[in-house]
Amino acid sequence: MAMRHPGGLAGPVNTQMARKRFRSTQRHEPVTERSFQEYLYSTAAPLTNRTELMRLVRGGEDTYLELKVKLSNSERIAQGIVALANTGGGVIVFGVNDQMRVEGIDHPEEVQDELVRICREEVVPPIIPFIDRIAFDNGRRIVALDVNGKRRPYRTRDGRFFIRIGADKRETTPEELSNLLDDSRPVSYESISALGATIADIDEAHLWSFMRGFEGGAFDEALAKNYPTGEILERYLLLAANSGGDIVPTIGGLLLFGSDESVGRMLPRSSLIAARFGGDTNQAPVIERVELRGNLATIYEAALRFVRRYAELCDSRPAQTAVDHSPISPRSNYHRGVITEAITNTLIHRDLALRDITTRLHIFDRAIEIVNPRRSAGFAPASLRAIRYGVMQRLNPQIAAIFSSPAYGLTLTAGGLPTLLRESRTFSNRLPDIAAYNDEFRLRIHGI
Repeated sequence: MAMRHPGGLAGPVNTQMARKRFRSTQRHEPVTERSFQEYLYSTAAPLTNRTELMRLVRGGEDTYLELKVKLSNSERIAQGIVALANTGGGVIVFGVNDQMRVEGIDHPEEVQDELVRICREEVVPPIIPFIDRIAFDNGRRIVALDVNGKRRPYRTRDGRFFIRIGADKRETTPEELSNLLDDSRPVSYESISALGATIADIDEAHLWSFMRGFEGGAFDEALAKNYPTGEILERYLLLAANSGGDIVPTIGGLLLFGSDESVGRMLPRSSLIAARFGGDTNQAPVIERVELRGNLATIYEAALRFVRRYAELCDSRPAQTAVDHSPISPRSNYHRGVITEAITNTLIHRDLALRDITTRLHIFDRAIEIVNPRRSAGFAPASLRAIRYGVMQRLNPQIAAIFSSPAYGLTLTAGGLPTLLRESRTFSNRLPDIAAYNDEFRLRIHGI
Protein backbone atom coordinates (compact mmCIF):
# COMPACT_ATOMS: atom_id res chain seq x y z
CA MET A 1 0.00 0.00 0.00
CA ALA A 2 1.03 3.63 -0.34
CA MET A 3 1.61 5.80 2.70
CA ARG A 4 1.19 9.51 2.55
CA HIS A 5 2.68 12.35 4.58
CA PRO A 6 0.81 15.63 5.12
CA GLY A 7 3.59 17.34 3.15
CA GLY A 8 3.41 14.97 0.16
CA LEU A 9 1.61 16.96 -2.50
CA ALA A 10 0.61 16.21 -6.04
CA GLY A 11 2.33 17.86 -9.01
CA PRO A 12 1.53 18.59 -12.66
CA VAL A 13 2.52 16.40 -15.58
CA ASN A 14 5.62 17.59 -17.45
CA THR A 15 4.80 16.93 -21.10
CA GLN A 16 8.46 17.22 -22.14
CA MET A 17 9.57 14.27 -20.04
CA ALA A 18 10.69 11.10 -21.78
CA ARG A 19 8.24 8.93 -19.84
CA LYS A 20 4.92 9.51 -18.20
CA ARG A 21 5.14 10.93 -14.71
CA PHE A 22 3.20 9.26 -11.93
CA ARG A 23 1.60 12.51 -10.77
CA SER A 24 -1.08 14.54 -12.49
CA THR A 25 -2.88 16.75 -9.94
CA GLN A 26 -2.31 20.51 -10.18
CA ARG A 27 -0.58 22.25 -7.29
CA HIS A 28 -0.22 25.88 -6.33
CA GLU A 29 2.88 27.00 -4.47
CA PRO A 30 2.41 29.36 -1.50
CA VAL A 31 4.10 32.75 -1.54
CA THR A 32 4.76 33.57 2.12
CA GLU A 33 6.56 31.85 4.98
CA ARG A 34 3.37 31.36 6.94
CA SER A 35 1.40 29.99 4.00
CA PHE A 36 4.33 27.68 3.21
CA GLN A 37 4.15 26.13 6.67
CA GLU A 38 0.37 25.75 6.50
CA TYR A 39 0.63 24.27 3.01
CA LEU A 40 3.38 21.85 3.91
CA TYR A 41 1.94 20.46 7.12
CA SER A 42 -1.81 20.63 6.71
CA THR A 43 -2.55 19.68 3.09
CA ALA A 44 -3.23 16.02 2.43
CA ALA A 45 -1.90 14.33 -0.71
CA PRO A 46 -3.61 11.75 -2.85
CA LEU A 47 -2.17 8.26 -2.78
CA THR A 48 0.69 7.67 -5.20
CA ASN A 49 -0.04 5.03 -7.83
CA ARG A 50 2.59 2.40 -6.95
CA THR A 51 2.21 0.64 -10.29
CA GLU A 52 2.91 3.86 -12.19
CA LEU A 53 5.95 4.59 -10.03
CA MET A 54 7.44 1.12 -10.46
CA ARG A 55 6.90 1.29 -14.22
CA LEU A 56 8.89 4.53 -14.15
CA VAL A 57 11.66 2.95 -12.05
CA ARG A 58 11.99 -0.13 -14.27
CA GLY A 59 12.84 2.14 -17.20
CA GLY A 60 16.07 3.11 -15.43
CA GLU A 61 17.67 6.47 -14.81
CA ASP A 62 17.37 9.18 -17.39
CA THR A 63 17.18 12.99 -17.51
CA TYR A 64 14.09 13.02 -15.33
CA LEU A 65 14.68 10.10 -12.94
CA GLU A 66 17.44 9.50 -10.38
CA LEU A 67 17.68 6.38 -8.21
CA LYS A 68 19.34 6.37 -4.78
CA VAL A 69 19.92 3.43 -2.47
CA LYS A 70 19.92 5.75 0.54
CA LEU A 71 20.30 9.35 1.63
CA SER A 72 23.88 9.61 2.87
CA ASN A 73 25.30 12.88 1.53
CA SER A 74 23.05 15.92 1.81
CA GLU A 75 25.37 18.08 -0.33
CA ARG A 76 25.18 15.67 -3.28
CA ILE A 77 21.43 15.29 -2.84
CA ALA A 78 21.06 19.09 -3.00
CA GLN A 79 23.09 19.09 -6.22
CA GLY A 80 20.80 16.43 -7.67
CA ILE A 81 17.68 18.40 -6.73
CA VAL A 82 19.13 21.56 -8.29
CA ALA A 83 20.01 19.65 -11.48
CA LEU A 84 16.49 18.26 -11.84
CA ALA A 85 14.86 21.61 -11.10
CA ASN A 86 17.01 23.39 -13.70
CA THR A 87 16.37 20.71 -16.33
CA GLY A 88 12.59 20.71 -16.17
CA GLY A 89 11.74 18.66 -13.10
CA GLY A 90 11.80 14.98 -12.26
CA VAL A 91 11.80 12.39 -9.50
CA ILE A 92 14.41 11.10 -7.07
CA VAL A 93 13.54 7.69 -5.62
CA PHE A 94 15.32 6.51 -2.45
CA GLY A 95 15.57 2.80 -1.69
CA VAL A 96 16.23 1.55 -5.25
CA ASN A 97 19.70 0.58 -6.54
CA ASP A 98 21.20 1.15 -9.98
CA GLN A 99 19.96 -2.27 -11.14
CA MET A 100 16.37 -1.07 -10.47
CA ARG A 101 16.05 -3.48 -7.52
CA VAL A 102 14.02 -2.28 -4.54
CA GLU A 103 16.21 -2.56 -1.44
CA GLY A 104 14.13 -0.22 0.72
CA ILE A 105 15.24 2.18 3.43
CA ASP A 106 15.06 1.67 7.16
CA HIS A 107 13.75 5.02 8.37
CA PRO A 108 11.64 6.70 5.65
CA GLU A 109 10.30 9.31 8.08
CA GLU A 110 13.81 10.53 8.82
CA VAL A 111 14.66 10.60 5.10
CA GLN A 112 11.56 12.66 4.46
CA ASP A 113 12.44 15.16 7.19
CA GLU A 114 15.97 15.51 5.83
CA LEU A 115 14.67 16.07 2.30
CA VAL A 116 12.41 18.83 3.59
CA ARG A 117 15.42 20.46 5.26
CA ILE A 118 17.59 20.17 2.14
CA CYS A 119 14.92 21.69 -0.08
CA ARG A 120 14.51 24.59 2.31
CA GLU A 121 18.12 25.25 3.38
CA GLU A 122 20.45 23.82 0.72
CA VAL A 123 18.65 24.94 -2.46
CA VAL A 124 18.34 28.57 -3.59
CA PRO A 125 15.62 29.63 -4.12
CA PRO A 126 13.99 27.07 -1.80
CA ILE A 127 11.93 24.29 -3.35
CA ILE A 128 8.73 23.04 -1.79
CA PRO A 129 9.15 19.27 -1.31
CA PHE A 130 6.47 16.94 -2.67
CA ILE A 131 7.22 13.59 -1.07
CA ASP A 132 5.59 10.16 -0.92
CA ARG A 133 6.47 7.11 1.18
CA ILE A 134 5.55 3.81 -0.41
CA ALA A 135 5.39 0.46 1.41
CA PHE A 136 5.48 -2.99 -0.27
CA ASP A 137 3.95 -6.26 0.90
CA ASN A 138 7.39 -7.61 1.85
CA GLY A 139 7.84 -4.72 4.31
CA ARG A 140 10.32 -2.72 2.26
CA ARG A 141 9.67 0.99 1.94
CA ILE A 142 10.87 3.64 -0.50
CA VAL A 143 10.61 7.45 -0.63
CA ALA A 144 9.91 9.43 -3.83
CA LEU A 145 10.75 13.14 -4.09
CA ASP A 146 8.95 14.95 -6.92
CA VAL A 147 10.96 18.00 -8.07
CA ASN A 148 9.31 20.72 -10.13
CA GLY A 149 11.28 23.96 -10.49
CA LYS A 150 9.11 26.98 -11.26
CA ARG A 151 11.66 29.67 -10.42
CA ARG A 152 14.74 28.72 -12.43
CA PRO A 153 17.67 28.99 -12.26
CA TYR A 154 18.31 27.15 -9.00
CA ARG A 155 21.67 26.85 -7.28
CA THR A 156 23.19 25.16 -4.25
CA ARG A 157 23.86 27.10 -1.09
CA ASP A 158 27.53 27.51 -2.11
CA GLY A 159 26.48 29.15 -5.40
CA ARG A 160 26.88 26.25 -7.89
CA PHE A 161 24.46 25.65 -10.76
CA PHE A 162 23.76 22.11 -12.02
CA ILE A 163 21.79 20.54 -14.87
CA ARG A 164 20.99 16.93 -15.69
CA ILE A 165 21.98 15.31 -19.01
CA GLY A 166 20.70 11.76 -19.32
CA ALA A 167 21.51 9.88 -16.11
CA ASP A 168 24.30 12.28 -15.13
CA LYS A 169 24.34 15.69 -13.51
CA ARG A 170 27.05 18.28 -14.02
CA GLU A 171 27.71 21.95 -13.42
CA THR A 172 26.47 24.34 -16.06
CA THR A 173 28.77 25.94 -18.57
CA PRO A 174 28.66 29.76 -18.84
CA GLU A 175 26.53 29.43 -21.98
CA GLU A 176 24.07 27.06 -20.29
CA LEU A 177 23.79 29.35 -17.29
CA SER A 178 23.16 32.30 -19.59
CA ASN A 179 20.34 30.37 -21.27
CA LEU A 180 18.82 29.52 -17.89
CA LEU A 181 18.89 33.17 -16.89
CA ASP A 182 17.32 34.20 -20.19
CA ASP A 183 14.54 31.65 -19.77
CA SER A 184 13.83 32.94 -16.25
CA ARG A 185 13.00 36.43 -17.46
CA PRO A 186 9.29 36.50 -18.26
CA VAL A 187 7.94 38.90 -20.85
CA SER A 188 6.95 42.02 -18.96
CA TYR A 189 3.58 43.64 -19.44
CA GLU A 190 5.15 46.80 -20.83
CA SER A 191 6.64 44.73 -23.69
CA ILE A 192 3.31 43.32 -24.87
CA SER A 193 1.94 44.76 -28.10
CA ALA A 194 -0.87 47.27 -27.55
CA LEU A 195 -3.90 45.67 -29.22
CA GLY A 196 -5.47 47.93 -31.78
CA ALA A 197 -2.62 50.44 -31.79
CA THR A 198 -0.69 51.50 -34.87
CA ILE A 199 2.21 53.82 -35.59
CA ALA A 200 -0.40 56.52 -36.31
CA ASP A 201 -1.14 56.56 -32.55
CA ILE A 202 2.39 57.77 -31.76
CA ASP A 203 3.08 61.45 -31.05
CA GLU A 204 5.94 61.79 -33.53
CA ALA A 205 6.96 65.26 -32.31
CA HIS A 206 7.51 63.87 -28.81
CA LEU A 207 9.34 60.79 -30.08
CA TRP A 208 11.74 62.71 -32.35
CA SER A 209 12.38 65.31 -29.67
CA PHE A 210 13.51 62.43 -27.46
CA MET A 211 15.75 60.99 -30.19
CA ARG A 212 17.42 64.35 -30.81
CA GLY A 213 18.52 64.31 -27.20
CA PHE A 214 21.09 61.72 -28.31
CA GLU A 215 22.30 63.67 -31.34
CA GLY A 216 26.05 63.37 -31.78
CA GLY A 217 26.16 60.10 -29.90
CA ALA A 218 23.80 57.16 -30.31
CA PHE A 219 21.58 58.94 -32.83
CA ASP A 220 22.46 60.47 -36.21
CA GLU A 221 19.45 62.26 -37.65
CA ALA A 222 21.11 62.43 -41.08
CA LEU A 223 20.82 58.66 -41.34
CA ALA A 224 17.16 58.64 -40.32
CA LYS A 225 15.71 59.46 -43.71
CA ASN A 226 11.99 60.18 -43.95
CA TYR A 227 11.72 59.93 -40.15
CA PRO A 228 10.98 56.16 -39.91
CA THR A 229 8.94 56.24 -36.70
CA GLY A 230 8.17 52.53 -36.74
CA GLU A 231 11.80 51.58 -37.30
CA ILE A 232 12.97 53.83 -34.47
CA LEU A 233 10.44 52.33 -32.07
CA GLU A 234 11.13 48.73 -33.07
CA ARG A 235 14.87 48.57 -33.74
CA TYR A 236 16.32 51.30 -31.57
CA LEU A 237 14.02 51.67 -28.54
CA LEU A 238 12.45 48.16 -28.37
CA LEU A 239 9.05 49.81 -27.96
CA ALA A 240 7.31 48.14 -30.91
CA ALA A 241 6.98 44.68 -32.41
CA ASN A 242 6.41 43.39 -35.93
CA SER A 243 3.06 41.63 -36.13
CA GLY A 244 2.05 40.20 -39.48
CA GLY A 245 4.13 42.74 -41.36
CA ASP A 246 2.77 45.71 -39.39
CA ILE A 247 4.76 47.43 -36.67
CA VAL A 248 2.68 47.68 -33.49
CA PRO A 249 3.68 49.84 -30.49
CA THR A 250 4.07 48.04 -27.18
CA ILE A 251 2.17 49.04 -24.06
CA GLY A 252 5.31 50.87 -22.90
CA GLY A 253 5.77 52.60 -26.25
CA LEU A 254 2.17 53.81 -26.26
CA LEU A 255 2.36 55.06 -22.66
CA LEU A 256 5.61 56.93 -23.31
CA PHE A 257 5.04 58.35 -26.79
CA GLY A 258 1.39 57.80 -27.67
CA SER A 259 -0.86 60.74 -28.39
CA ASP A 260 -3.01 61.71 -25.41
CA GLU A 261 -6.21 60.79 -27.24
CA SER A 262 -4.93 57.35 -28.28
CA VAL A 263 -3.63 56.44 -24.83
CA GLY A 264 -6.88 57.53 -23.19
CA ARG A 265 -8.90 55.45 -25.64
CA MET A 266 -6.78 52.27 -25.73
CA LEU A 267 -5.42 52.20 -22.17
CA PRO A 268 -8.17 53.76 -20.05
CA ARG A 269 -6.86 52.16 -16.85
CA SER A 270 -3.61 54.10 -17.23
CA SER A 271 -5.34 57.25 -16.01
CA LEU A 272 -4.77 58.86 -12.62
CA ILE A 273 -7.59 60.01 -10.34
CA ALA A 274 -6.66 63.20 -8.45
CA ALA A 275 -8.83 64.43 -5.58
CA ARG A 276 -8.71 67.22 -2.98
CA PHE A 277 -10.48 66.44 0.28
CA GLY A 278 -11.64 69.06 2.77
CA GLY A 279 -10.06 67.29 5.73
CA ASP A 280 -7.42 64.75 6.67
CA THR A 281 -9.08 61.51 5.49
CA ASN A 282 -10.80 60.31 2.35
CA GLN A 283 -14.07 60.34 4.29
CA ALA A 284 -13.98 64.14 4.24
CA PRO A 285 -15.98 66.10 1.66
CA VAL A 286 -14.51 66.13 -1.83
CA ILE A 287 -13.59 69.62 -3.01
CA GLU A 288 -12.45 68.55 -6.49
CA ARG A 289 -11.95 65.25 -8.27
CA VAL A 290 -10.54 64.91 -11.80
CA GLU A 291 -9.37 62.04 -13.98
CA LEU A 292 -6.05 62.72 -15.68
CA ARG A 293 -5.60 60.96 -19.03
CA GLY A 294 -2.92 60.89 -21.70
CA ASN A 295 0.64 59.66 -22.08
CA LEU A 296 2.96 59.56 -19.07
CA ALA A 297 4.42 63.02 -19.69
CA THR A 298 0.96 64.55 -19.88
CA ILE A 299 -0.25 62.81 -16.71
CA TYR A 300 2.91 63.79 -14.84
CA GLU A 301 2.57 67.48 -15.67
CA ALA A 302 -1.18 67.48 -14.98
CA ALA A 303 -0.67 65.81 -11.60
CA LEU A 304 1.97 68.36 -10.66
CA ARG A 305 -0.37 71.23 -11.62
CA PHE A 306 -3.14 69.69 -9.50
CA VAL A 307 -0.83 69.52 -6.48
CA ARG A 308 0.26 73.15 -6.96
CA ARG A 309 -3.39 74.20 -7.00
CA TYR A 310 -3.83 73.07 -3.41
CA ALA A 311 -0.34 73.03 -1.85
CA GLU A 312 2.87 75.06 -1.74
CA LEU A 313 5.98 73.39 -3.16
CA CYS A 314 9.26 74.68 -1.72
CA ASP A 315 12.93 73.81 -2.14
CA SER A 316 13.63 74.33 1.56
CA ARG A 317 11.69 74.45 4.79
CA PRO A 318 9.87 77.81 5.15
CA ALA A 319 10.65 80.12 8.06
CA GLN A 320 8.52 79.85 11.18
CA THR A 321 5.40 82.00 10.97
CA ALA A 322 2.81 83.13 13.48
CA VAL A 323 -0.08 80.80 14.29
CA ASP A 324 -2.91 81.22 11.81
CA HIS A 325 -6.30 81.42 13.56
CA SER A 326 -8.28 81.56 10.33
CA PRO A 327 -11.25 79.16 10.19
CA ILE A 328 -9.97 78.02 6.79
CA SER A 329 -6.98 75.66 6.85
CA PRO A 330 -3.89 77.24 5.27
CA ARG A 331 -2.14 75.59 2.31
CA SER A 332 0.36 72.99 3.45
CA ASN A 333 4.00 73.16 2.38
CA TYR A 334 5.86 70.24 0.78
CA HIS A 335 9.36 69.72 -0.52
CA ARG A 336 9.26 70.16 -4.30
CA GLY A 337 11.74 67.35 -5.01
CA VAL A 338 9.83 64.93 -2.77
CA ILE A 339 6.55 65.48 -4.61
CA THR A 340 8.07 65.27 -8.09
CA GLU A 341 9.92 62.07 -7.14
CA ALA A 342 6.74 60.59 -5.65
CA ILE A 343 4.75 61.24 -8.84
CA THR A 344 7.60 59.91 -10.98
CA ASN A 345 7.78 56.66 -9.00
CA THR A 346 4.02 56.34 -9.19
CA LEU A 347 3.97 56.46 -12.97
CA ILE A 348 6.97 54.25 -13.72
CA HIS A 349 6.45 51.56 -11.07
CA ARG A 350 2.73 50.95 -11.24
CA ASP A 351 1.59 47.42 -11.97
CA LEU A 352 0.09 47.67 -15.44
CA ALA A 353 -1.28 44.12 -15.29
CA LEU A 354 -3.80 45.00 -12.56
CA ARG A 355 -6.99 46.11 -14.26
CA ASP A 356 -9.38 46.96 -11.43
CA ILE A 357 -7.21 49.28 -9.33
CA THR A 358 -6.65 52.87 -10.46
CA THR A 359 -3.76 55.09 -9.44
CA ARG A 360 -5.03 57.79 -7.06
CA LEU A 361 -3.56 61.07 -5.85
CA HIS A 362 -5.22 62.35 -2.66
CA ILE A 363 -4.54 65.80 -1.26
CA PHE A 364 -5.62 66.33 2.35
CA ASP A 365 -5.25 69.34 4.60
CA ARG A 366 -1.93 68.13 6.04
CA ALA A 367 -0.81 65.28 3.82
CA ILE A 368 -0.59 64.01 0.27
CA GLU A 369 -1.27 60.32 -0.37
CA ILE A 370 -0.54 58.31 -3.50
CA VAL A 371 -2.14 54.89 -3.99
CA ASN A 372 -0.72 52.72 -6.78
CA PRO A 373 -1.57 49.24 -8.12
CA ARG A 374 1.07 46.72 -7.01
CA ARG A 375 0.56 43.01 -6.46
CA SER A 376 1.24 42.33 -2.79
CA ALA A 377 2.26 38.68 -3.27
CA GLY A 378 6.04 38.53 -3.35
CA PHE A 379 6.37 42.26 -2.67
CA ALA A 380 5.67 42.76 1.02
CA PRO A 381 7.15 42.67 3.55
CA ALA A 382 10.68 41.78 2.36
CA SER A 383 10.71 43.97 -0.75
CA LEU A 384 8.91 46.71 1.14
CA ARG A 385 11.92 46.94 3.45
CA ALA A 386 14.44 46.71 0.62
CA ILE A 387 13.04 49.59 -1.44
CA ARG A 388 13.78 51.97 1.44
CA TYR A 389 17.47 51.33 0.72
CA GLY A 390 17.15 51.85 -3.02
CA VAL A 391 16.74 48.17 -3.94
CA MET A 392 13.99 48.76 -6.48
CA GLN A 393 11.53 46.08 -7.55
CA ARG A 394 10.98 47.43 -11.04
CA LEU A 395 8.09 46.12 -13.07
CA ASN A 396 8.66 48.37 -16.08
CA PRO A 397 12.41 48.86 -16.69
CA GLN A 398 11.98 50.29 -20.19
CA ILE A 399 9.40 52.84 -19.07
CA ALA A 400 11.53 53.74 -16.05
CA ALA A 401 14.69 54.25 -18.14
CA ILE A 402 13.10 56.44 -20.81
CA PHE A 403 10.83 58.43 -18.48
CA SER A 404 13.83 59.24 -16.24
CA SER A 405 16.05 60.26 -19.17
CA PRO A 406 16.68 64.03 -19.57
CA ALA A 407 15.90 63.55 -23.27
CA TYR A 408 12.29 62.74 -22.36
CA GLY A 409 11.87 66.41 -21.49
CA LEU A 410 10.78 66.40 -17.85
CA THR A 411 12.56 68.07 -14.94
CA LEU A 412 12.81 65.28 -12.38
CA THR A 413 14.52 64.71 -9.07
CA ALA A 414 17.16 61.98 -8.91
CA GLY A 415 17.71 59.71 -5.95
CA GLY A 416 14.66 57.45 -5.74
CA LEU A 417 12.86 56.49 -2.57
CA PRO A 418 15.88 56.89 -0.22
CA THR A 419 16.21 60.54 -1.24
CA LEU A 420 12.46 61.03 -0.95
CA LEU A 421 12.48 59.69 2.62
CA ARG A 422 15.49 61.76 3.67
CA GLU A 423 14.32 65.06 2.18
CA SER A 424 10.78 64.63 3.43
CA ARG A 425 11.94 64.02 6.99
CA THR A 426 14.30 67.01 6.86
CA PHE A 427 11.51 69.22 5.54
CA SER A 428 8.59 68.18 7.78
CA ASN A 429 10.32 66.30 10.64
CA ARG A 430 8.21 63.26 9.77
CA LEU A 431 8.98 60.23 7.64
CA PRO A 432 6.44 59.37 4.94
CA ASP A 433 4.20 56.39 5.70
CA ILE A 434 4.67 53.40 3.38
CA ALA A 435 2.39 50.38 3.23
CA ALA A 436 1.48 47.61 0.78
CA TYR A 437 -1.67 45.52 1.07
CA ASN A 438 -4.68 44.43 -1.00
CA ASP A 439 -2.59 44.80 -4.18
CA GLU A 440 -1.96 48.47 -3.46
CA PHE A 441 1.17 50.44 -2.59
CA ARG A 442 0.46 53.51 -0.46
CA LEU A 443 2.76 56.46 0.16
CA ARG A 444 1.63 59.25 2.50
CA ILE A 445 3.76 62.43 2.63
CA HIS A 446 3.24 64.82 5.53
CA GLY A 447 3.24 68.56 4.98
CA ILE A 448 3.77 71.54 7.28
